[in-house]
Amino acid sequence: MTAYDRVYSNRGVGGVDGVSLAEFEKDWQNHLYRLWNRMSSGSYMPPPVKLVEIPKKGGGMRPLGIPTVADRVAQTVVAGLLEREVDPIFHEDSYGYRPGKSAIQALGKARERCWKYDWVIDLDIRSFFDNLPHDQLMKAVRKHLDCKWALLYIERWLVAPVQREDGTIEARTKGVPQGSVIGPVLSNLYLHYSMDEWLRRKHPHCPFERFADDAIVHCASEEQAKLVKKQLEERLNECGLEMHGEKTKIVYCQDSNRRGNYPNVQFDFLGYTFKPRMAQNSIRKVWFTNWLPAVSDKSMRSMREKMKKWETLRTAGCQIEDIAKEINPVVRGWINYYGKFYISKLRNFMQAINYRIVKWVRSKYLKVRASELKGLKWLKRVSLKNPELFAHWTIGAVPSVG
Repeated sequence: MTAYDRVYSNRGVGGVDGVSLAEFEKDWQNHLYRLWNRMSSGSYMPPPVKLVEIPKKGGGMRPLGIPTVADRVAQTVVAGLLEREVDPIFHEDSYGYRPGKSAIQALGKARERCWKYDWVIDLDIRSFFDNLPHDQLMKAVRKHLDCKWALLYIERWLVAPVQREDGTIEARTKGVPQGSVIGPVLSNLYLHYSMDEWLRRKHPHCPFERFADDAIVHCASEEQAKLVKKQLEERLNECGLEMHGEKTKIVYCQDSNRRGNYPNVQFDFLGYTFKPRMAQNSIRKVWFTNWLPAVSDKSMRSMREKMKKWETLRTAGCQIEDIAKEINPVVRGWINYYGKFYISKLRNFMQAINYRIVKWVRSKYLKVRASELKGLKWLKRVSLKNPELFAHWTIGAVPSVG
């Protein structure tokens, strides 16, 4: 029941059986009883995982596996059991999908360490979730979990087939589907042994931040970075994984005190771009170059795509309050995440929202239709009367008329 409450609060769509969360809720008691009955007897067989593809921020498509509602409940039960055993042994700089840990914490620690260490290895593991070796993964699971029924179902979930959108079924011999409930704790456990513990033992003076398979490693010199990169590549190969040769790079954290001509002076991490940026000394008010994170170009492209789908901005018959009601929850989420560091970059970007609202204004009101400037002046007057109408206005991204 506790697992079902968590699945229900996370929402989500139905799987291959076509049963939505709303339909499951209508008869939840019988659904849960049948699930408990089968799991407790050892007869529960996970159904295929529904495969859908979603766009990546950087282009291309990301495969996402969607279990049925009942299967998500079952996975939540076992994931909670496994998490209680393994989370206490995880490294403090493993931030992904862990209680009390967040991406913002990882970004803050990365920013702090980039000021201390001159070099970074921007690590990319090729198709990590698709290539996790089942045998080595289960070896790690058995090290910490001796519950026979939980081990049985973890093994079954790992080999549960995938059903594509055309209905074809594909067997799976390695990897865990992104979108599964059990996947995050399993992937964290595997990377704990294949990478985190290895770095701690072999290179204790090279701290790192990792969020799932997204990681950066800090080094004191270029020579050290090259050595660690080479040895880490060999280590990942031993563990059945592959470092992406083109995407993994060594980056120099350049600023006013660290100069030189190097090919890579920026990297992306968790939706932010770390690079040299202008900053002002808070005491002396002197401008200088600092190494700072700000919302990345990929993230801004993703936000622009989201803006294009806002229904009210395509409906001349609605009111401006209707637009605010639709977009404010989304924009607040962007501000809460991408506004944590170097908010001026996000503030400038959010002028794009004002221009989209102006386009709606010009389609609705004849008196401002003639020019964009008239639309901006109209929106500026609204912002002065009601400065909290739109979430992005509260951070200073108000309409500008020149």
